[in-house]
Amino acid sequence: MDTMQMIVSVCCAAIAVTLFVCLWRVLNWVWFRPKKLEKLLRKQGLKGNSYRILFGDMKDSSRMFKEATAKPMNLFDDDVAPRILPFILETIKKYGKNSFVWMGPNPQVLIMDPELIKEVLSKNYLYQKPRGNPFLALLVQGLVSFEEDKWAKHRKIINPAFHLEKLKHMLPAFYLSCSEMLSKWEDVVPVGGSHEIDIWPDLQQLSCDVISRTAFGSSYEEGRKIFELQKEQAQHLIKASLSVYIPGWRFLPTKRNKRMKEIKKNVRSSIRGIIDKRLKAMEAGEADNKDLLGILLESNFKEIEQHGNKKFGMTIEEVIEECKLFYFAGAETTSVLLIWTLVLLSRYQDWQARAREEVLQVFESQKPDFDGLNRLKVVTMILYESLRLYPPATSIIRRANKDIVLGEVSIPADVLISLPVIILQHDKEIWGEDANKFNPERFREGISSATKGQVTYFPFAWGPRICIGQNFAMLEAKMAVSMILQSFSFELSPSYTHAPQSIITMQPQFGCPLIFHKL
Repeated sequence: MDTMQMIVSVCCAAIAVTLFVCLWRVLNWVWFRPKKLEKLLRKQGLKGNSYRILFGDMKDSSRMFKEATAKPMNLFDDDVAPRILPFILETIKKYGKNSFVWMGPNPQVLIMDPELIKEVLSKNYLYQKPRGNPFLALLVQGLVSFEEDKWAKHRKIINPAFHLEKLKHMLPAFYLSCSEMLSKWEDVVPVGGSHEIDIWPDLQQLSCDVISRTAFGSSYEEGRKIFELQKEQAQHLIKASLSVYIPGWRFLPTKRNKRMKEIKKNVRSSIRGIIDKRLKAMEAGEADNKDLLGILLESNFKEIEQHGNKKFGMTIEEVIEECKLFYFAGAETTSVLLIWTLVLLSRYQDWQARAREEVLQVFESQKPDFDGLNRLKVVTMILYESLRLYPPATSIIRRANKDIVLGEVSIPADVLISLPVIILQHDKEIWGEDANKFNPERFREGISSATKGQVTYFPFAWGPRICIGQNFAMLEAKMAVSMILQSFSFELSPSYTHAPQSIITMQPQFGCPLIFHKL
């Protein structure tokens, strides 16, 4: 009996200790750690709201976002920061540029100084991607989420796929996809007449078609399922990120959690099927490896052969994740760049005329080629300005990997650092009084001249982690804009509603109906 009592006592003590440890961890997560960090940040001269348990500023942020997006913007207003990041903008107005906000129990320090931005984006070994919401892993992983040695290995293997020489071979795929879209438009726009087309679904299809062809050598139809599933997954992710993530929540069998896991499984299965077919073709010597997948697999094999060890290459699971990233990043970035460029050209007919004049001067009615696309100065200026006013990613978040001194501020380990791209790219102190106006002339002498050599313009990020597909996206956009200008003139439809919204990237909430005239 004494032995039994002793066992019971030990078990009770163990349970009590476990409960105490769990309780301490919860209290530390929701209260003690945030209050300690708040004290440290205020000591550095940073200002912000006092921490409120668990939610921090998220309820206010969510409320302001709903209010800002409840009604559309003025048709000719390009000052989108108050609509996309209203709470961040309000914090800067209230507390100044040296401020912080609370995303749940985690403080985010806002960085607006170009020199500090340069340091954050160049020292990627110190300022890393946030550990973030585990739901993100259900959408996409790969190069975008890896750090240090694993990131360096993947970047090295993937790099060859995005060399300019390789991109030249992808121009026929760009041209074919654009031709199919324009044929569809030509069928509904009468000669000498006009017709309204909502171009948003067509541009999404175009960019996904380009990715399907250039990544996998397949048509859009084979990629449609993957694209639609990734799109739905992004919407689930946005909804999940609007509330505080409670550790372990993703394991609960909620309707959303089950659907997100199901989507991940289906996307993986579809891409695995494409990869398996390619590997069989490569073994049989029947593969034409000029697409991104082929170049990636070849580069991976070479890396393994060179070192004689599979550890130096990617596993099939890692290749699948990189393919998912091709799909998501490639399709999203270019479609949103094109949509806002065409909206701006619809509003600024003088710039549309200048761009068309340049395109016709370089190509006449011929098929655009690589050298000609690189000579398009006016079109490039317009694309740069579109990316400034409507960057695909509205902010970049990094995490301090350890205790770091940034400028004159000591940043404790694991504190988040926010670079609000959209606010910086609309800042009148940086860009002048016309910061919220469409003025491609500012890029006449290139990006370095427009920014005076400062890191104040980074729609594709900057530094070692600059978007690997930047040249791919710009080349595709130039091809699409050139071919559209060769065939049509266009203007905003009376039914167009100006309402940018952020769903991972900045998209038109109510589509984009334009009136097209056949040239």
